[in-house]
Amino acid sequence: MSAPRRNMASQRGGGRQTRERAWSARLVWVALLLTVGASFMALRRKGTKAAEAAVPASTRLDEARLLGSHPVRSSPLRPQRSPTRLLMSPVERRRQLVGDPTRLTNRLCDALKRYYSQALEWFDDRGTVLFCDFLERWPTLRSVRQARTAVLERFFDAHRCRSASRISVRFESIRAAAALTDDPAINGPCRLHVLALVAQLRAVLAAIARFDQEIAQVACTLPDYALFESLLGAGPQLAPGQLAASGEQRERFRSADELQKYAGIAPVTERSGKKRSVHWRLGCPKFLRQTFVERAVQTINR
Repeated sequence: MSAPRRNMASQRGGGRQTRERAWSARLVWVALLLTVGASFMALRRKGTKAAEAAVPASTRLDEARLLGSHPVRSSPLRPQRSPTRLLMSPVERRRQLVGDPTRLTNRLCDALKRYYSQALEWFDDRGTVLFCDFLERWPTLRSVRQARTAVLERFFDAHRCRSASRISVRFESIRAAAALTDDPAINGPCRLHVLALVAQLRAVLAAIARFDQEIAQVACTLPDYALFESLLGAGPQLAPGQLAASGEQRERFRSADELQKYAGIAPVTERSGKKRSVHWRLGCPKFLRQTFVERAVQTINR
């Protein structure tokens, strides 16, 4: 191929890429202005995990043309009012932090099992300020055995642990406990590791408490909060989350089935000939689905 023809071909290819990028940019703005039914777009992305992977430019072009040719199936997206958005944002941010205490306590338990496993027997709930304060004050078995009984009693009383039977069992276990190892090469590094994890756990618990305080202040100002608070199994964490997930524009869902599909709690059934499979819905707002699942769990045996 001669040089002029190659230049013309490259120009045509560059023009095509420019048009695709323009269509992609238009699609971004269309997606911001329109909400598309999950089942509608699922038909176009069937067989591809579009919710989990990047969508090719050709697919985005097809969806943009599809949106333009089927305007009846799309509805304008109106932003929530400011009070509702003030609740939605901290609730979602708090949910992102909730998994951190579990991750840190698992690492903390793993470190304690190496040199100080008795502390795990004395406390059932490890993701608490009580557990952090105890390990920070007595990070080794030797230090807690050297503590006087009166000091331990004042410590548990200050943390509102006033069960006499449970405290006496802890005291007996502390006095009768034997160290797993006296090797300083194990005890020293593990002690530092435990103190570092305790500091991280304490910071996360404090951050979650601050989120809870702000969420409670905002939720009480919303008119529908009393309704969600009265639901079965609702509490100071689930009621604001359910209210934030439902939003204030509930008329955009014409039926409960549409809400279930949008939230991702409705299963997807696929049939081909004599084969039939039911699987978990991939494309959905993860926070919204998690909120409904947690709400359903709290209604069991109530």
